[in-house]
Amino acid sequence: MVNVAEYTIKRIIFSRWQSATDFQSKTQINSPRKRAAKLDFPLLRPVRQWLNHIEVKNVKLAHQLCSLIPAQCPFERDIKLFGRTLFHIPPMCKLNPLYEELMMLRFKALCYLAEECGEDISAYC
Repeated sequence: MVNVAEYTIKRIIFSRWQSATDFQSKTQINSPRKRAAKLDFPLLRPVRQWLNHIEVKNVKLAHQLCSLIPAQCPFERDIKLFGRTLFHIPPMCKLNPLYEELMMLRFKALCYLAEECGEDISAYC
């Protein structure tokens, strides 16, 4: 025989859990950051896949990647005149559609140098 109270409590808990996860997923997708991250340029898909599948197994390649890919956005600047800040140019790197792939490639290179080769990577940070 089924205990009605136990069955009802399980159904209520499950329905609340389900609606909470649905709410979280809907709010995450509708947030501006998630919408921007979801934009997919079909022409760049092969380049993204190529960047994601590069394996760093060479010390020379790792050093080149770490020196070519900057750790911080080089375009961010404070424009000053007579010691006073006139305006600030925000970092534009996040507008790059391949930004995440490039940062992941740089991270792979840094990890290879630090873990596999045992080198000091503080010069690249």
